[in-house]
Amino acid sequence: MSDKDTGNRAAGEDTGGSRLVAALDGASMRRLTTGQVILDAIDWQVRSGEHWALLGPNGAGKTSILRLVGATTFPTTGTVEVLGHRLGRVDVRELRAHIGHVSTSQRVPQDLPGHTVVLTGHTGTVQPLWKAYDTEARDRAHALLAELQIKELADRPYGVCSGGQRARILIARALMADPALLLLDEPFNALDLPSREDLIDTMRQLADNRPELATVTVTHHLEELSPAISHALLLREGRVLARGHVDEVLTADRMTACFGRPIEVTRHEGRWLARSGGHP
Repeated sequence: MSDKDTGNRAAGEDTGGSRLVAALDGASMRRLTTGQVILDAIDWQVRSGEHWALLGPNGAGKTSILRLVGATTFPTTGTVEVLGHRLGRVDVRELRAHIGHVSTSQRVPQDLPGHTVVLTGHTGTVQPLWKAYDTEARDRAHALLAELQIKELADRPYGVCSGGQRARILIARALMADPALLLLDEPFNALDLPSREDLIDTMRQLADNRPELATVTVTHHLEELSPAISHALLLREGRVLARGHVDEVLTADRMTACFGRPIEVTRHEGRWLARSGGHP
């Protein structure tokens, strides 16, 4: 087994009934104006029930990979398949309806109450489309707020919610479409310690409650990883450094190679910690 591939199975291999959710085969991206390589021949698969962490230095290509599997951009070369459909051969607007996306940069009207923000996930809009929301959709939004343990935020304006509360509201919003794939782009950004821990617990509970859901989380810090994280992908300069089961990828040697400085990695009761002693 190579250093790069530490457990990512080949297409068609028996995986105990899990289905392929996303697959990148030699996927590359280049800037049209300069020809700069953003992603270089990425091979990667995500299956149902897997929870992936994407890690790497700034500019490594993490968000670009998220855009590919989120069907918001296309590869320059290679192929990308999401939920059984190849990009370039499917109406991506319909495909995106089955992919949940959470980002702290999402534009949300600050005056909308939490329930309404979640409800907009039913139509995938920023502003509510009231005529599109029947009783079932409204009840589902309330149920999702309860599932994520934030039902008290139903009537609270989004703008006065804490960062952690906003993150959980956005996750509930993304779940309105009952997605098979949930993408989280730095959901812990600017959270204080209690908010971070609440969100980590939310991600763990989500994995327990939805065994078929696949998630991909972009983060900069191992401390932000939920115990539910099962796989990891390390990126450096647009290339895959390592991918596979989390225990085999998040090692001191691989993290050191990924970030270019000595990193010590420890794990305690399912949680990760990374420390750096300085440059080599």
